[in-house]
Amino acid sequence: MIEKIIYLEGIEPVNIYGVKNSRLEILKSFYPKLKIVARGDEIKVKGEEQLINEIEEKLQVIIEYFIKFKKLDDNEFAALIGGDGISLLKRKEESDDAIIYSNKAKPIKARTINQQKLVDKYDTNDLLFAVGPAGSGKTYTAIALAVRAFKNNEVKRIILTRPAVEAGENLGFLPGDLKEKLDPYLRPLYDALMDMIHPRKLAKLIEDGVIEIAPLAYMRGRTLDDAFVILDEAQNTTINQLKMFLTRMGKNAKFIVNGDTTQIDLRPKHNSGLIQALKILKGIKGISIVEFDEGDIIRHHLVKDIVLAYEKNLDEKGDRK
Repeated sequence: MIEKIIYLEGIEPVNIYGVKNSRLEILKSFYPKLKIVARGDEIKVKGEEQLINEIEEKLQVIIEYFIKFKKLDDNEFAALIGGDGISLLKRKEESDDAIIYSNKAKPIKARTINQQKLVDKYDTNDLLFAVGPAGSGKTYTAIALAVRAFKNNEVKRIILTRPAVEAGENLGFLPGDLKEKLDPYLRPLYDALMDMIHPRKLAKLIEDGVIEIAPLAYMRGRTLDDAFVILDEAQNTTINQLKMFLTRMGKNAKFIVNGDTTQIDLRPKHNSGLIQALKILKGIKGISIVEFDEGDIIRHHLVKDIVLAYEKNLDEKGDRK
């Protein structure tokens, strides 16, 4: 027997416990072998580990259900606890075009044609390339798909990686241990995840290794089964690095490779593994390439103008490779 505290994140406890603890009593009736004590946003559960894991999963589904649909009555609560909560949630979502919902209960949707194309291509391809300018939502959309796949039990873990090319030879002179040196380069990935997973839960998933955010060098020699893996800033991988990464794909794995071929920091630029991969992997069944453009930029309106100005300058100088 074990004891575990389940935290109710993203929901007022009364929406779980019900008026006069009516739903708490329903919960106890379905799990008579567990000792359940609720206090504030914490539910202390004692009993068999398998049952505790089951009740934790179902409570998470209930929280997602309430956040998405803004309602939860006792009958729905009992159906989610007593039946297959994930299947019920999926059926309810069929008419909803949100990929997932943020911590603030806002739907995260594809906002441009190419973002939607990435979402659609995900269903029929195990390896996706999302290529385009800064601010076009490549990474954010990819991470939303990864979080959805994890929450729907399609994969067992999420792995986010990117090369630390910007650090170059100066990496050793930065303060702190390796994680502290690399965190600034991985920060955009943390930021996106924190929009979609409650910070306290995210910290626990990272601590347990269920979500891994690591530099590309850490992928060497591994086989990534049952995982959703995203490589960000792929334009800064060498040919050998990208080949190494792509051959890490294991059983039941989904890979998304993001990059912007106009922002290559490698010297010389033609060493970029992304440029080669886009040429030689095109047309292979199970691999899809989605090309984003300036029309997909959803940051400040000036970002689009900035990107266009730089594109024009490259064309005028004849520097485009």
